[in-house]
Amino acid sequence: MKAVIPLAGKGTRLRPHTYLTPKPLLRVGGKPVMSYILDDLQELGVEEIVFVIGYLGDVVKEYMAEEYPDIRPEYVVQEVQDGTAGAVKLAEPFVQDEMLILFVDTLFDADLSITKGLAEEWAGVIWAKEVEDYQRFGVIVTDDDGAMTRIVEKPEEPISKLANIGLYHIRDRDLLFKGIDVALNSPPGPSGEFYLTDAFQYMVDQGSKILTAPVEGWYDCGKPETLLETNAHILKTTRGWISPSAVVDATVLGENTRIEDGVVLEGSTIGTNVTVEAGARIVNSSVRNSIIGPGAVIENSVLRNSLVGGHCTVQGFDGKLSVADHSLVRH
Repeated sequence: MKAVIPLAGKGTRLRPHTYLTPKPLLRVGGKPVMSYILDDLQELGVEEIVFVIGYLGDVVKEYMAEEYPDIRPEYVVQEVQDGTAGAVKLAEPFVQDEMLILFVDTLFDADLSITKGLAEEWAGVIWAKEVEDYQRFGVIVTDDDGAMTRIVEKPEEPISKLANIGLYHIRDRDLLFKGIDVALNSPPGPSGEFYLTDAFQYMVDQGSKILTAPVEGWYDCGKPETLLETNAHILKTTRGWISPSAVVDATVLGENTRIEDGVVLEGSTIGTNVTVEAGARIVNSSVRNSIIGPGAVIENSVLRNSLVGGHCTVQGFDGKLSVADHSLVRH
């Protein structure tokens, strides 16, 4: 089984960080967002991945070569941002059998292993999370057997609370790409783009059965505020840690922190939900609910709800800050 991961977006909601770093490689809990998903795929035994790249694609290639040499990647460039259907269509020459399709704006607690024991009647799986604010999402309508019957974008009426999270397993490769072709030859959606979900609807309309599977958790990484919320969750559950090599001098540490190798904390207060990455230095400062990148220096500052890139210097600042790598902030 191969995986298809579309990565061509520019991540405009996470600027200025995405001027230098592709959105999937922004770090949360001390680790790039995409790497959580890649680790899950390796555990499942997936060794071949088709990456649909565009903006900063060379950075993705370098990262994969350095960090995941055991994965065999294929890269295809999405020249025109025509939506999710167009992105997955580009992977068609590289996929001959069943596939996983994963959009990496989010992290999820999902059992991917169900793909291995799936009964023959199912043409695929679409994972979903029950939400209360269903109007914000594409929602999945199911029958009594848990099979998808419809996907409806941002419904006004409460027809379903099962939000589509962007994680799919498809067995019937040929029918999927036929559905994508139908979608691409139809009028685009309100945003001017073509949606992969229309291809799933085509499959169902042709008689395929797609199982809707639940996820325990679904954590958005697409905006600064949700990236920080996801960081807080990860620190609380799996990634909280204080490195033995960190220097903590006259500093108060709150709950749910990650203090990595070589960090120096002097005369400071590190509140809850803070990741301080390797080699950073925080002096006479207070930081809470923030991510401080590797090698950053924070002095005489009060930071809250902040994203500070790697190797930044921040001096005398009080408030919320979002600055990309190698920035200098003095106040």
